[in-house]
Amino acid sequence: MNCYSAILGWLFAAFFVCEIQAQNEKVLNLQHFDRKWYHFGFSLGVNTGDFGLKHDLNPDDYDTTKTLVGLEVKKQSGFNLGIVSELHFLQPYWSLRFVPALSFSQRNLEYRFLEDGGEVKLRTKPIESTYLVFPLLIKYRSERHNNFAAYILGGANYSLDLASQHKVDNSINVNDEIVVKIKQHSFNAEVGFGFDFFLKYFKFSSEIKYSIGMHDVSIDDNTIFSDPIQSLRPKMLVISLNFEG
Repeated sequence: MNCYSAILGWLFAAFFVCEIQAQNEKVLNLQHFDRKWYHFGFSLGVNTGDFGLKHDLNPDDYDTTKTLVGLEVKKQSGFNLGIVSELHFLQPYWSLRFVPALSFSQRNLEYRFLEDGGEVKLRTKPIESTYLVFPLLIKYRSERHNNFAAYILGGANYSLDLASQHKVDNSINVNDEIVVKIKQHSFNAEVGFGFDFFLKYFKFSSEIKYSIGMHDVSIDDNTIFSDPIQSLRPKMLVISLNFEG
């Protein structure tokens, strides 16, 4: 998580530096930007993947030859690449934002089984995902103060997991070969905030977004790893830098 601390520190430092500069700024950059009906750009970001997990360590149909004493999610880091398109329908404050993105993420499920000798054995099941994300968001921007403005946004996205292993037949796998399967399609709610900096040739934005799944994406195929799971809801925190013109 050190990279996230560094990025957050940089974002806050950039905010304060630009705010100080804005106090003495005389020339407005991109003076006609707010008159546009639409604009485009691209986005680069890092993410932290997570799951909202509900589980039962002793389900009725559970394999009693294994005693599960713990199950938890370990967050992992990934990155995002996106294309920004924005429609200004109530200039300059309200806009409709569409940022289709390719998102590489991972979460690890850690299972702790009690062995016959009393030893607890840890088994980790990584869930790797490559999402095509299609978010539709409403953005509200504050009044521009010289070359700076803040904004909030919210909406929802549809995600298609290109790396989903939902078709894997676990009946032919044993022990460490068994995979935890999740659904290929998901719908997620999104909220976030950010800062717009109007530079000489383009608008630069730093943004933080959080998304959470609206439904359970787990697939129960009667394995010792899927039986204890009652529900899995995807969660993701994304820190991105946007370059828009």
